[in-house]
Amino acid sequence: MIPEVREAFNQSFRPTYYENLLGEVRSRFGEACPFRISETPVFISRELKEKVFAACDAILEQLDTLDYEAIRQRFMPKALQSPTHMGHPHFLGIDFGLCENEAGEIVPQLIELQAFPSLFYYQNFLGNAVQKHYPNLPKEGFHYFFSNLKEPSYLEAMSRVILGGHAPENVILMELHPEKQKTRIDFWATREALGIEVVCYTKVQREGNRLFYEKNGKKVPIYRIYNRVIYDELQRSPDIKASFNIFDELDVEWVTHPDWFFVISKSIMPLLEHEGIPKSYYLTELPGDIDFSQYVLKPLFSFAGVGINLNPTRELIESLPDKHNYLLQRKVTYAPLIKTRTDKNAKVELRILYIWDEGEGRLKPVINLTRMAKGALINVSHLTDEQWIGSSISFFQE
Repeated sequence: MIPEVREAFNQSFRPTYYENLLGEVRSRFGEACPFRISETPVFISRELKEKVFAACDAILEQLDTLDYEAIRQRFMPKALQSPTHMGHPHFLGIDFGLCENEAGEIVPQLIELQAFPSLFYYQNFLGNAVQKHYPNLPKEGFHYFFSNLKEPSYLEAMSRVILGGHAPENVILMELHPEKQKTRIDFWATREALGIEVVCYTKVQREGNRLFYEKNGKKVPIYRIYNRVIYDELQRSPDIKASFNIFDELDVEWVTHPDWFFVISKSIMPLLEHEGIPKSYYLTELPGDIDFSQYVLKPLFSFAGVGINLNPTRELIESLPDKHNYLLQRKVTYAPLIKTRTDKNAKVELRILYIWDEGEGRLKPVINLTRMAKGALINVSHLTDEQWIGSSISFFQE
């Protein structure tokens, strides 16, 4: 990465910097962060930044060529296909593992992608908080925003895409039991920034095709939903009682339309090709000579690492009754590239976050989300009691 920057950061690190960062989370949001925050940000070199965005650009170029209606018909159960027009995806997250190639170079390798919202407001908070509490950061020449954005222009762009011109009281962030979600800190940061309410899916009221929520004893119409409900969680909660289904025909705008969860996801990875994209196969289209030990088994639709098998076997795959819901993705080896103040280095997964720019008619990168780990699976929900791991943010060299 950038050895001199990392060395300087590690040498001048003080535990009080980290303690003050955690303290700001508690004072700002009224509770500790529900997932672990790493002690360190990541510093991305100019060279690696170019590789990451070359891979992103190649993926976006291929996304523009796909027949999404055909993908929708192939992978989405008919009962879940919404009768309302999908429009364009408002969000995209592209996840890369930072790996080492045969030449010993650090390269990005695609792990997954998803046209679904991520922690847009928490990451802005985290970047700010790190800059505030870590005097040992490089003073200039690094950034965590993209597309020439700074915090005011970033917040303005996010407001445009989420509010869509509506008054904040008529826009809600909708999640299933939001107060119990590990990502709830982002909900509170979103509410603080936009003035919109965070509403449980089960609390939304339906009258005909219109939706409402209650605030201060008053019934308020909902014109636009910033949807954070993940379908596979609904599927795992069959006893949930709600007045509507997210796939119903409703008089409401979606940010983003629920069908995009299925259409741009791991389900399209076998359709993409690039040196930064590990080879993937649908289980229904496996080559006869495949070496299963070199692949990871993944469900097409899941979040937070649910259902992933790092060591699949032919016997396991042949026993699956719903093979059409899975793929095999070639394994990548995360490089333990972040020197820490412990006896083990940390590995990095980097998510580049995009939003839809209505004026430019395209998805554009705006901010990043970074996760660090020392084990086999990089996920803030599957962390041990190690230090210098967890949720983080990357500062990219200009």
